Amino acid sequence: MDLITLYILIIVFIATLVRSTFGFGESLIAVPLLTLLIPIEIAVPLSVLISIFIAAIVVVQDRKQIHFKSAKWLILFAVLGIPIGLFLLVYGNENTVKIILGILIILYSLYSLLSKNKFPLETDHKTWLFVCGFLSGILGGAYGLNGPPLVIYGNLRNWTAKNFRATLQAYFLPASMIGMLGYWYQGLWNSTLTYYFLISIPVSLPAIFLGRYLNHQLKDGTFLKYVYIGLICIGVLLLSQSLL
Repeated sequence: MDLITLYILIIVFIATLVRSTFGFGESLIAVPLLTLLIPIEIAVPLSVLISIFIAAIVVVQDRKQIHFKSAKWLILFAVLGIPIGLFLLVYGNENTVKIILGILIILYSLYSLLSKNKFPLETDHKTWLFVCGFLSGILGGAYGLNGPPLVIYGNLRNWTAKNFRATLQAYFLPASMIGMLGYWYQGLWNSTLTYYFLISIPVSLPAIFLGRYLNHQLKDGTFLKYVYIGLICIGVLLLSQSLL
């Protein structure tokens, strides 16, 4: 096993553990770190393939915890944004998008941690579903970074840790499959990508089940604090990667 392969497997294990614990975040970790050694055209689709694998298992495990109505509308609106994201991936300026994304993630996370004025949604809200779903589709199509807009919506709806994890997987499964069709159409699904995905499966499986256990141990208030702190770290990582 060469060092690049070992590095990829370590990153996949850590990213999968984060995703299974919190319901999102593997791409926020995997994509920036993988692109240090492999091209972004491989790193992003690899992250999405792993997302499909994780989501399929979690949906089977915890289908009773899923808010299917929320997931349905988020998926429909994300479909509208995925083509824009694919265009950005192929033709856009990667650093500019990462800088903007990093700043927005940090500002929202700080607001959520520090603000005492909360605006929870008692029921699903079509405007917020559109905004969060559409932005998630764009960011997912471009860089596999679906998570942040979904976190915003889950926070507004006051989902529990279990609901948060399960509902996001119900979104990620079809949304990521649609995204992979786009990557295939653009010629980004090749033998190298398939190889990296297949060797990632053995390290992903234990991380998925360990993450489920950790998720069930978290209290809801503590869970959200960890989510926001993690988002701030990712925002800083995106900024530093783009500016240095």
